[in-house]
Amino acid sequence: MHTYIKTLLAISSRYAPSRILSYDMAHIFKTLQLMHDKGHISRELLCDELNLGEGSIKTLIKHMKMQDMIQTSNSGTRLSDKGADLYSHLHASLPAECKIPKCSIALGKYNYGILLKHLAYTIKSGIEQRDTAVKMGALGATTLLFIDGKFVIPVTGYDSLKDEKRIYELLVKELMPKDSDVLIIGSDESDPRTAELASKSAALFTIMNHENHLH
Repeated sequence: MHTYIKTLLAISSRYAPSRILSYDMAHIFKTLQLMHDKGHISRELLCDELNLGEGSIKTLIKHMKMQDMIQTSNSGTRLSDKGADLYSHLHASLPAECKIPKCSIALGKYNYGILLKHLAYTIKSGIEQRDTAVKMGALGATTLLFIDGKFVIPVTGYDSLKDEKRIYELLVKELMPKDSDVLIIGSDESDPRTAELASKSAALFTIMNHENHLH
């Protein structure tokens, strides 16, 4: 299994006899992203962006520190070299993401798409990704494969956006997909953060599942 997935799993696993954690790998990925983009970040910002309470953020920071992912100081928390390396591996697999307006492929009030590189062949029907999103408290997730310049539905190969040129153009511009990439769209009715975290969770689940099958 890729070292970076192992590290994410370690950070999102509880150390006995601690309570069940209220965050998962998607929250860790988002934390790494925020630190990469902003440099130092505060716990308040993490609470707000991750939609988690102070106690959960404290535990998340502690676990990331135990894995040497971050450094904390009076000015906030930032990535260590090891954390920056982990982020670059994740970014290579998940290089682009964007908000998506409500349309035939994105059914929630809030929809968030993430691109997964070169893993179209690992997708069965998209139901596993949907279930992962639902576990995050989201409405669900839509999984599409980018094949021959089209966003197609798994199994059927149906061109999902043939009648929605505007959405197609938005996705191509924002995500720059290549053949055999995967688009996962998390959807939620009440919170854009839930839609985003659901898409990230489903994408990381897909990578992890693929890794497990290689071993």
